[in-house]
Amino acid sequence: MPDLHKDESIWPIAFRLASEEKQVGRWTTLSWSVEDVCLYDQDKKNEVAQSDGGYVLPLELYRDERTEYRFNLSSQDPHLFIVCEEENEQLSPLLVTAAQSVAGSYMDGDYQVLHIQIPLQVQAWMEAFIGRHGELIEFRRKRCKDKSKDKKGRSSGN
Repeated sequence: MPDLHKDESIWPIAFRLASEEKQVGRWTTLSWSVEDVCLYDQDKKNEVAQSDGGYVLPLELYRDERTEYRFNLSSQDPHLFIVCEEENEQLSPLLVTAAQSVAGSYMDGDYQVLHIQIPLQVQAWMEAFIGRHGELIEFRRKRCKDKSKDKKGRSSGN
């Protein structure tokens, strides 16, 4: 396990993946969930990460995803998304993200995306990240309302 440290853009998240057999019609399937979420503390040995099914992955924030973080934090129920790969009926987590579009891009493939509520401490940390780097404003080209389509431009020769 790599040595992860919390800083202004990375927060290690410890969690455990648990499965439960569920009956869907005549078929039995595994339903996965995220349990025992801990905000990883490098000063303490983390029992979750060392337990069976325990993992520690970094939640890394990127400047170009600030609009997504704001959208997520502004929602009624902000979530972290855990992207997992399934192999031999076992899930192994690949990525933790707070950007819904990043998680969504994995849903098109053979990945499973689980989600949990963002802990309040992580929400405050994300707000501080956005505050430090400023809101990312997406510009759209505005058309002047007083120009109509039938008016010709300066280079029209008229």
